Amino acid sequence: MYAIALYDSAKNELLLSRDPFGIKPLYLTEFSGGIAFASEPEVLLAAGLSPRTLNTQARTELLQIQFTTGRNTIFEGIDRVLPGETIRIVHGSIVERQTRPALPAVTRPLPMLSEEQALKQLDHAIMDSVQAHERADVPFGLFLSGGIDSATLLTAMQRLPRTAPLKTWTAVFDAPNAANEAQTAATLAHAAQAEHETLTLTAPMVWAHLPAIAACMDDPAADYAIIPTWFLARKAAQDVRVILSGEGGDELFCGYGRYRTAARPWWRGGRRMWRHGMFDGLDVLRTSPKNWREGLNAAEHTAHAGPTKLSALQALDIAEWLPNDLLLKLDRCLMAHGLEGRTPLLDPALAACAWHLPDTLRVQGNKGKWLLRRWLEQHNPAAHPFAPKQGFTVPIGTWIAQKGHLLGALVAQQECIQAIAKPEQVKMLFKTADQRKQGPAAWTLLFYALWHRAHIRALAPDADVFDTLSQNP
Repeated sequence: MYAIALYDSAKNELLLSRDPFGIKPLYLTEFSGGIAFASEPEVLLAAGLSPRTLNTQARTELLQIQFTTGRNTIFEGIDRVLPGETIRIVHGSIVERQTRPALPAVTRPLPMLSEEQALKQLDHAIMDSVQAHERADVPFGLFLSGGIDSATLLTAMQRLPRTAPLKTWTAVFDAPNAANEAQTAATLAHAAQAEHETLTLTAPMVWAHLPAIAACMDDPAADYAIIPTWFLARKAAQDVRVILSGEGGDELFCGYGRYRTAARPWWRGGRRMWRHGMFDGLDVLRTSPKNWREGLNAAEHTAHAGPTKLSALQALDIAEWLPNDLLLKLDRCLMAHGLEGRTPLLDPALAACAWHLPDTLRVQGNKGKWLLRRWLEQHNPAAHPFAPKQGFTVPIGTWIAQKGHLLGALVAQQECIQAIAKPEQVKMLFKTADQRKQGPAAWTLLFYALWHRAHIRALAPDADVFDTLSQNP
């Protein structure tokens, strides 16, 4: 992982470069004095090098799919250096762009591996990657959800020699019927003789810190998984400086349900990614531009170069969802607490190993991550990799509904919300946020209202969510 700036003063030449998966962020803006770059848009804004002006197309994307795509950020005039891109700048002007792809090109059918052969290759790749990612002269630990990806990392770490116990952390929510795998995580950690902590998150804790959580996402991703990630980072920062995390496992090894559809024969159909936006059918937004999918359409066009329908869908996730939501969330939440994040499943050799698997070793029947599950079954059967997934759900919709009358009124009175949504419909949305479709939409508006205060209006997040939204709406 890297985000690099190299300056040759003799030639007045600057190189900006970012790792192929986009693990580390990098941004630039062009202005009258040349080009400025930073690892966060807020640095460019605070320095007065770019105005705090919204890119309305990106805002619509954020509302509809909870993140933004492509080169343009939500700030007019600030661009991303794309994953794998190297930009050459001479005398303040961009003269060349080159891209190093995250995934190896596959233009022909791959030789069929037996499952046994594939497992051996996968084992070498996993162990080499985890061993390399453990190298540190400071304490490190692992975010352990109890799912396949983090259990894979724990299993590999357990097999490596060490001089001190592993440190692991899991989040659980204090809410009725909140799905979690905390007990599974604790059992696995105990078996690995890890020093394990389970962090229980309550609604009052979230309301107290949500303005700060939203503020740390200057390049916004309204993924409510930022909540447990931020709290886990705050807790882990008391003991370690480096965190290993399982991002990339779903995208490379086919963990999402939509991949199971894509793996079917063509005549059984499939799903288009993000066919519908978050607010479609809710009658909440004042206008609903039909072009909000333009960024995704462009990414899909490129991704369709994959050799199979399944790999094309994976390639789209890897190009957009992974860097602009999942990795962004991890980087911002960890850096907010002075932690470095490492993602062993995105090691180039391990990613290439996964990418060269035939579809039959990625998905079988109703099980994605087939080969990764088989590897885990071999090396840590106590992880029960083929057991039904309990899931990990943030009960944000339930919590919003419990405070729906108050929160709905506060969000509806924000100028930034009134500009895009109907106030009375917003209030109703928050009161019904415990419903499946209404919950994510209400959360997205709440996040956007808090984010807008921090990064468009430049107001410090110095109070809880209720007091923050009550001040200068």
